[in-house]
Amino acid sequence: MKLDLLSSGPSTLVTDLLVVFAADQNADKEKDAKPKIALLTNDETVRRAADRVVTSGEFKAAPNETSLLHAPQGLKAARLLLVGVGRAAKFSVHDLRKAAGTTVRFAKPRAVRSLAVVAPANFDIASTCRAIAEGAIVGDFESDTYRTDRTDQNIASASIIVPESDRAAAETGLREGIIVAESQNFARTLINEPANRMTPTILAQKAAEMAEEFGLRCDIYGTEKLRELKMGAFLGVAQGSDQPPALIVMTYEPANAPAEPVLGLVGKGITFDSGGLSLKPADSMEKMKYDMAGGAAMIAAMRAIAQLKPKVKIISIICATENMPSGNAQRPGDVQIAMSGKSIEVVNTDAEGRLVLADGLFYARQLGATHLIDAATLTGAVAIALGQVNAGVFSNDEPAYAHFVQALETSGEKFWRLPVEDDYRDQIQSAIADIRNTGLTRYGGATNAAMFLKEFVEDTPWVHLDIAALAWLDADKPWIAKGPSGVAVRSIIEWARSYATPNSHEK
Repeated sequence: MKLDLLSSGPSTLVTDLLVVFAADQNADKEKDAKPKIALLTNDETVRRAADRVVTSGEFKAAPNETSLLHAPQGLKAARLLLVGVGRAAKFSVHDLRKAAGTTVRFAKPRAVRSLAVVAPANFDIASTCRAIAEGAIVGDFESDTYRTDRTDQNIASASIIVPESDRAAAETGLREGIIVAESQNFARTLINEPANRMTPTILAQKAAEMAEEFGLRCDIYGTEKLRELKMGAFLGVAQGSDQPPALIVMTYEPANAPAEPVLGLVGKGITFDSGGLSLKPADSMEKMKYDMAGGAAMIAAMRAIAQLKPKVKIISIICATENMPSGNAQRPGDVQIAMSGKSIEVVNTDAEGRLVLADGLFYARQLGATHLIDAATLTGAVAIALGQVNAGVFSNDEPAYAHFVQALETSGEKFWRLPVEDDYRDQIQSAIADIRNTGLTRYGGATNAAMFLKEFVEDTPWVHLDIAALAWLDADKPWIAKGPSGVAVRSIIEWARSYATPNSHEK
């Protein structure tokens, strides 16, 4: 999709589809009152064209509600689309992002190939244009890659109508929105590939190609390097597959970056997870191609970081392998020695993500990372705890977590903090080794996994993202297609950027 800015009057613009957002101006306390609809534009001709719909009561401006007018009176646009954003008092830039996605997904099946969006004046123009760009690009993605009857419904071009006086700030927001959204879609493309077309080797190739395109250093290591580094936890997972593992290390080091902090971005890259000998149920196992979503998020975040150029050094590590059952697979009861030297009793081979992350997190520290963030589709327990609304976030460090909260203010993604207190340590105590890879009971499963990872970060400031519940959408939403979501990409980008501001690297 080509995105640009226009300063034309909305009523005089010739376009297939003119889009205006609408809000309900009723106060929260008036929940039973008839909606008082306000179009978020100052163009009186546009308001008059929509007056009959606005006053009819049919359109209530609920979040992501739409109403389409053909041949709107007084306008040169072929169609006028009203998109609701909910109550004006609660309207946020994150609602605007979703409304922009809803716009694109409404237009696609109706053979609209170009459209123009009137930027509302509710927020600063840079944030507005970034949100519209992100929503539109993310909304344009489809997961039907291999369907032979697939038809191209992508939007060819979209314009954002802004005042000429705001163009400089609007261009900044538009550029950032395009970079971030295209990177989120890059992650979704990787995740969407079936396991026979996204092996660890292919994932490493995709990362290397991206790194070359955007000027990042990328080193790819195989089994011999893992043995040299004594990554026994990673190798234990990999040994059951005929596909060789890949250790992907990407480095972003801008000129004049301070010596500290050095950020370590670590992703789980299980390109297919059968569960190993602790085999998963057959139902929905095909979806386990998405178990590398955390690794894809890190690759995509580095893609954006390379273009946004924050003044902070960043190392990203993706531990890529399959988790397969075979005569060579690790067994329940095996003991593996991690790179850190800790011994791990493998009680359940389906708790493999924490094993590869254990070596990835420790290696990031060895490479000089002073602050860590990891992302992984780690536990089903996080979905039991939080449903499919919030992803889980854990942290051992208040300043690092504060940076993540700051990142969420921009990304708009929903995470809920869960505990990693020492009181949970007994749950991963092993009788035969230093620790075990699952809890002694089924309770607190997401925290048990986080406690396992905590053993390998020790006192290094660390944020852990368990994205299992949100990385794959089972149904379409008005603003995004079903399939891979690309969750966490925006938040990881903003977490990294937050350390590039003055006095931001408190320990």
